[in-house]
Amino acid sequence: MSHLLWKTLVLSPVVLGVTVLVSAKAIAAAEVASSSEDTKPIAASASSIFIQTEQPKVNQQLLAQKADENKVLEEVNRYNNEGKNQNSLSQVTSVSQFSDVQPTDWAFQALQSLVERYGCIAGYPNSTYRGNRALTRYEFAAGLNACLDRVNELIATATADLVTKQDLATLQRLQEEFSAELATLRGRVDSLEARTAELEANQFSTTTKLVGEAIFAVSDIFGNNTGDANNTVFQDRVRLDLQTSFTGKDVLHTRLAAGNALSFTQVGNDGVGINTSEGIQTFQIGATGNNSVIIDWLAYYVPIGPAQVYFAGTGGIHSDYVATNNPYFEDYDGGNGALSTFASESPIYRIGGGAGAALTLPFGKGGSFFKPSSLTIGYLASNAANSVANQGLLEGNYAALGQLNFSVGDRLSIAATYVHGYHGAGSGNLFDLGGGLGSTIRVVGTNQANTLSTLNGSSSNSYGIEAAFRPSDKLSVSGFVSYHDITGFGAGDDYEAWSYGLGVALPDLGKKGNVLGIFAGAEPYARNRGGVFAGTGNDIPYHFEGFYKYRVSDNISITPGVIWLTSPGQNSNNDDAIIGTLRTTFTF
Repeated sequence: MSHLLWKTLVLSPVVLGVTVLVSAKAIAAAEVASSSEDTKPIAASASSIFIQTEQPKVNQQLLAQKADENKVLEEVNRYNNEGKNQNSLSQVTSVSQFSDVQPTDWAFQALQSLVERYGCIAGYPNSTYRGNRALTRYEFAAGLNACLDRVNELIATATADLVTKQDLATLQRLQEEFSAELATLRGRVDSLEARTAELEANQFSTTTKLVGEAIFAVSDIFGNNTGDANNTVFQDRVRLDLQTSFTGKDVLHTRLAAGNALSFTQVGNDGVGINTSEGIQTFQIGATGNNSVIIDWLAYYVPIGPAQVYFAGTGGIHSDYVATNNPYFEDYDGGNGALSTFASESPIYRIGGGAGAALTLPFGKGGSFFKPSSLTIGYLASNAANSVANQGLLEGNYAALGQLNFSVGDRLSIAATYVHGYHGAGSGNLFDLGGGLGSTIRVVGTNQANTLSTLNGSSSNSYGIEAAFRPSDKLSVSGFVSYHDITGFGAGDDYEAWSYGLGVALPDLGKKGNVLGIFAGAEPYARNRGGVFAGTGNDIPYHFEGFYKYRVSDNISITPGVIWLTSPGQNSNNDDAIIGTLRTTFTF
């Protein structure tokens, strides 16, 4: 058995330190602040006040600009746009139109002359001039340039004798004094216009932006026969999400994915493989095995009145459109949350998936005790594109969700969830993310909790409670409980499954953007199943997980972590399994 990863995890503080030291200068020179956008922003904002995820930054073409040049352009741009951003008034004709300018002000006469003689000063919509605000030399140069243009216009038209020799002499002295700033201003504006024209000419789309994520992970598993059956692996997964907006409020997601990450094989003390999905990691979801590219998600979010509507063409899952109430652990199976699929969200959201629609209706505004709150309903069909008998959108496998989301103040959010599913004969597994008929996909839980009847269809009724509590900005506590009642249409096909978990997150620990997460619970398990499951194990499989996401920069994070699985396969005779992972995530 390879011990490479174990040594790597032991030395992970050193690895992080060296990484930071080596990359600090490069990051300081290249880092550009830009707005964060959630890969699935509407799902997070529809009903939860806690979900905080980091997302790729854009505008990489601006990295080559010098720092001082950026500062100058920002100053000029801010001053130039301030009036527009404030819906500035058209040119005033009298200084008395400014409510905050009084005849006793020391600059009253100068302002009166600029307004009434030359007409080169404007105010704000609330009839104020805001003369007490600080002014930079570049701002003054811009204002002076506007007045010079106005004076030149008056001279050219020669409609009145408004400019005296004394005025011209004063303007000449001012122009000489600020000649350097005026020249710099013109040069910077010209440069900005050239760059803007180049970006507009070479942009990918006026309505679409690219948000990407690349994950590199070194991982290994330890534990008697399980450790001997596996080696250290270096796996990857890449997602490229094309986000298109047609109205500015809607979003169409077209996501491409590729990866080679596969889960570990677990072996019992009897030397026989354990058929279980415990310990699967988020970056192993949706892996294509050989890095071939697929469209793994196609979805559209659009507001209709106060409601938020969601449509999925393929790859839809419940957590796309409903709040999971598991902040800092949930990252939509991305690379900035928990390591495992179990710790990232309640297993109830893993039942079904595919194509369908959902609707979120907000309520509880005003003086209500619960605010803001919402009701979410959704329907996803696993084989919606299949037109054969007993398949399609309405007659095939499906999962229908209803969830009430409550926020008590700004520190506590609670959700009550119900999912009804239909699973045709040969559907395979309960927690299949919409794999459907003939699928072997399962993403969480034991074999006993997952396996449905192969000869008969089944229906499932699942109930869950999810909650998140944030006592302070530096502490978040979240957890869930789910119960699953499966009714088979054949003899002996009925069973029940349970799952529960509790997580504690410490955001910004050591540095802004870092997260320390600890999670513990029981992955979905089913006890006392008969038939082929008799004697396969009747113990509770506990899951313990700890990770520390270290934010190297806005676009890079390194996450060392450990997953400890007890009684794998619900059998305490099997040795515990320990998974160690060092995950690096690039977002752009």
